[in-house]
Amino acid sequence: MINETFVASTPKGAYEQAVEKYGNIDLSIVSARQLRYDDGHLRAEVVIAVPKELFMERSFGEAVTNTKSSSEEEALMDEIGELKAQLDEMKDEIIGVAPHNSVTEEVRKLFIKKGIASAWLDNILSTLVGTPLIEDASLLVSYLLEEIDETLQVKEEELDHPKVIMLVGPTGVGKTTTIAKLAARYAYLLERPYKVALINLDSYKVGAVEQLAHYADIMQIEHFAVSTPEAFQERIEALEGYDIILVDTAGMSPYDTHKFVKTVEFVKSETNRELEVHMVLAATVKYEDMADIYENFSFLNLDSVIISKFDETKHFGTLLNFMLLYKLPMSYFSIGQEVPDDLLVASKEYLLEQFIGDVHEG
Repeated sequence: MINETFVASTPKGAYEQAVEKYGNIDLSIVSARQLRYDDGHLRAEVVIAVPKELFMERSFGEAVTNTKSSSEEEALMDEIGELKAQLDEMKDEIIGVAPHNSVTEEVRKLFIKKGIASAWLDNILSTLVGTPLIEDASLLVSYLLEEIDETLQVKEEELDHPKVIMLVGPTGVGKTTTIAKLAARYAYLLERPYKVALINLDSYKVGAVEQLAHYADIMQIEHFAVSTPEAFQERIEALEGYDIILVDTAGMSPYDTHKFVKTVEFVKSETNRELEVHMVLAATVKYEDMADIYENFSFLNLDSVIISKFDETKHFGTLLNFMLLYKLPMSYFSIGQEVPDDLLVASKEYLLEQFIGDVHEG
């Protein structure tokens, strides 16, 4: 497969470029993101995976043969391997990580075992060479935890002006339940009650509309189901007197092109109020999947991540590692199934407490 990048002002436009080139085949989105170019403008980049033969045909008009001989390829691979070995050796020298039996290496191994990336650890440890910290395991662990605390980001709960809060994310992470918890919090559990409405965009999942409508009826909150960006925009305008509009979206695989493009259309709708997009991510997901999920949802201009399913794991290193590397602010933690009780405003202290308990077990 060949990865080809298409660039446009919107993700829909970039995807349409790919369709124009390759036709209505089942195009696989490798990644999608939004970048600010040197001219100051935001542009969407969509990377599509296409078969090599099709890429060559549509790009050059005919198959292009590889002119390099096998011996040339082997020589090139040997050279690349040698360069990689040299780079690894230079990296070890620069990082200055202590021998395997040292305090530093033991602490490093512990944090890696608990899910923290070696690259992040080595970057921190490289600054400690020659200091007393690398000789004392307790001090070194404390220092690394302080560095983690400083790196983590939290999005403060700001309800001082009307807004639309849209939840996005993969299937099965608990978006609908989280929406219900947020609705109850805003409408009943804060110092003053906020006027809340619910909108459901999920026309795919069987029972999705009914589930959110059930929560809405219990809480006596207005609930609406819409299926098009035009209807969504009209409904937002009609709810002008509401403080907070919570929007539930269809759960999707990060590789589900159709649902992804449709969700982008809703996010890009022009409304008369601020639109925040929060990605719901389960604490139980493995790191590789977290990275794929983020890469594909990130160019919805995510404002924060809401962590769900805290109650389904005791190991938080992978989640912590994701938050360290991608530096996406956390807004809420969903710690159980009870509505509305099992929802917390995100805090570094709570997440670190879970991780420290896991480290101590190590």
